[in-house]
Amino acid sequence: MKKCISLIVLLIFWVYPGIAQEELPVPRITIGISPVEQPSDLVITLELLLLLTVLALAPSILILFTSFTRIIIVFSFIRNGLGTRQAPPNQVLIGLALFLTFLIMQPVWTEIYEGAIKPYTAGEISYQEMFQKIYEPVKEFMVTELKAHKNEDNVFMLAESAKMEIDKTENAPPSVLIPAFVLGEIEVAFKMGVILYLPFILIDMLVSSILLAMGMIMVPPILISLPFKVLLFVVVNGWDLLVRGLIQSF
Repeated sequence: MKKCISLIVLLIFWVYPGIAQEELPVPRITIGISPVEQPSDLVITLELLLLLTVLALAPSILILFTSFTRIIIVFSFIRNGLGTRQAPPNQVLIGLALFLTFLIMQPVWTEIYEGAIKPYTAGEISYQEMFQKIYEPVKEFMVTELKAHKNEDNVFMLAESAKMEIDKTENAPPSVLIPAFVLGEIEVAFKMGVILYLPFILIDMLVSSILLAMGMIMVPPILISLPFKVLLFVVVNGWDLLVRGLIQSF
């Protein structure tokens, strides 16, 4: 049977030799630089490049200029304090932090849209003015947070390190104000984390002392204290208190 099939295939290629020799069409790709026909084409190209750059830096912008840093650090502290390892998982914490960031930053987004994005799309201002108007509400938010939590010393510390003379926080350039704001957010988040850790540390110490008094040295205290910490957190409605405290801290 196999020999018959082989003979049939050979006869087909012998009768129609063009089938085996026919070449498949290959698409041709050419890369070149052509002169710009109109100045507006160059402007559109530069705007597209600028838009792609902003989209590529969007995660960094969201993390550095908003309340996301403080929220996600506090969430990490509360999960480590509970000792639940991957519960809630990272995806849930990051998603909740993002939506809380949108909620907290909504007045800033609205001001940016009304004062910068909307006039630019209507052709009333240039893209240079648009970026300036976008930065102004964000700058006001960062300065307000630095003053509210007494973290203005970060601005002067960075300015002194860079050998700049700054008399007021409002006069700080973005290269100084942005890292100062991020440092301030980290400091505030760590202060909140210490306060959140205290009740869980007390439970761990109490359970360890009881196990040591009972002579149960080989039993890990975390196995006994974990249900009590979770129960305490649920009884006091911990997630609601935590989220409310985070929102009110801005």
